Amino acid sequence: MRYLELYNSYDFTIEKAEGVYIYDKEGNKYFDTFSGIGVLALGHSHPKVVKEISSKLERYAHTSNYFLDEDTEKVAELITNEGEKVFFVNSGTEATELALKVIKKKIEGGKILFFSNSFHGRSLGALSVNGFPGIRDQFKPLLPGTVEAEFNDVQSLKEAAADNPDIKAVFFEPLQGSGGVQPASKEFIAELKNQIAANDWILACDEVQAGLYRTARRYSFEHFDLKPDLITVAKALGGGLPLGGVIMAGEMTEVLEPGDHGSTFAPNPLALRGAKVVLEELETMQDSITERGEYFLDKLKMIESEKIKEVRGIGLMLGIELEEEIPELRDKAQAEGVLLNVVKGKVIRFLPALNITKYEIDELVKKLEKILA
Repeated sequence: MRYLELYNSYDFTIEKAEGVYIYDKEGNKYFDTFSGIGVLALGHSHPKVVKEISSKLERYAHTSNYFLDEDTEKVAELITNEGEKVFFVNSGTEATELALKVIKKKIEGGKILFFSNSFHGRSLGALSVNGFPGIRDQFKPLLPGTVEAEFNDVQSLKEAAADNPDIKAVFFEPLQGSGGVQPASKEFIAELKNQIAANDWILACDEVQAGLYRTARRYSFEHFDLKPDLITVAKALGGGLPLGGVIMAGEMTEVLEPGDHGSTFAPNPLALRGAKVVLEELETMQDSITERGEYFLDKLKMIESEKIKEVRGIGLMLGIELEEEIPELRDKAQAEGVLLNVVKGKVIRFLPALNITKYEIDELVKKLEKILA
């Protein structure tokens, strides 16, 4: 093969995908539990998304940042509050890089705090605040001036702050995705807020996976009463096409000057149109996402299996932590017509389409009962 194989790809070729299902060229049907890793908020091939993106494509596909696309301001309004501004990029990793640039320009020589099991991307800057040593340490030296503390460990947070009085910012994922669908505890959030207030830290919240109504609220930090200065978004934003952004509040909106950052492709006109359609739809779905999330969570908790240690999550970002790793779990699930995403070795992560039906949830749970029997 002439492409570099860095992914553990499935062994079939996709023929088509619709809603929560993927079909291979042999006619097999699979229940997709992770929707492009949280990208397809309205499922595969949503008719309105396809129609609107196709309509725009017939007019033009790309223009460059020398032109302000007609959908830019509307999409910005849909993801910001009054007094906030957004700069669009192409991905979550790019959003992390831009947020780091804003922070570093603002704090000059100060340090940045991050947490274990937090995932913010794989570029060199993003790896500098990435809590996965296995994918981070082999690329050292990375950005200097970063400090790691243990996620959900109040004492570790206190010690990091006491030992590093020059910390000026914190990069935080309120609901960890790749870290095992792990929400921050109330005690940890309380201490984090104390430290932010006492030390005047800049707070950057990573909402790349948990944001944009995945937890039934626009951003997951809203469940924790946090007020970030910077917010990174991506994944579901572009309706299936690459699009990310950094939302800046207060003084953060004044940090960058012309020439400090740019992108040839972002915001791409087709991704903007997809974003507009998806965000307008999701705005009306918060109550239904809450209801289906609670329904799905309850159904998962009802699965009788000694292999399950814990079921957790918020909204439709849910996870099953297993007692121990199950060999060839992904293959066993595929044989039952389910595509599973396993993180941290033994956490099944569910990021289904946000318009998944209760009937489809019931169908999935029945298959999971058989897989985990």
